[in-house]
Amino acid sequence: QLQLAESGGGLVQPGGSLRLSCAASGFTLNYYPISWFRQAPGKEREGVSCISRSGGSTYYADSVKGRFTISRDNAKNTVYLQMNSLKPEDTAIYYCAADEVPYSCSGFAKWEYGYWGQGTQVTVSS
Repeated sequence: QLQLAESGGGLVQPGGSLRLSCAASGFTLNYYPISWFRQAPGKEREGVSCISRSGGSTYYADSVKGRFTISRDNAKNTVYLQMNSLKPEDTAIYYCAADEVPYSCSGFAKWEYGYWGQGTQVTVSS
């Protein structure tokens, strides 16, 4: 019943921008923190960002701080990841994740999530 669906991926040039969306169904998105992860071929999954239930607290991996911004629109049951100043190193499949058990964004990168989207491909290349 609970599903997450990512969208907004695509091909962009270095320095460009992209906005990813994570739309939820089957549960009230605004009640849960939402996290973004990414995984490139041959590399382990990396925690990218997390936003708290209220939206008042956000967390970012060091590799994306200052370039990415996470936000949420509870009325639309959607979480966004605005990605600016994109680098080739950002190329990966991006996933959003959630869990029915409350968790803190401070430990989001290591939390065992119950729900994952299928991912959206982001490619940064000239």
